[in-house]
Amino acid sequence: YQRRVHGRIWMGNASGRHCASSDKMAKEYTKADVAKHNTETDCWIIIDGFVYDVTQFLDDHPGGAPIIVDCAGKDASNDFEDMGHSDAAREQLKEYKIGKLIN
Repeated sequence: YQRRVHGRIWMGNASGRHCASSDKMAKEYTKADVAKHNTETDCWIIIDGFVYDVTQFLDDHPGGAPIIVDCAGKDASNDFEDMGHSDAAREQLKEYKIGKLIN
């Protein structure tokens, strides 16, 4: 489902998770910002210049949480590509996008 609240679109999925989206990317982060989120309880990654908070996905990751946690707070683009993720996985990743990387 989707609903607009204060200019943002809130979306829910089958797992009951909610994420916010808007026509413009809401936040910009530096590598230093992302680096602070490097634990299993606060896990952000960078993939292809975008920042994802994947903390809530760790338990659902088919390859296990440790694979993602090893990349927490870092650019995981090469690791993500090397694993040969499916189109469905790439689509699912969008649910966790929170912003874009800036220099």
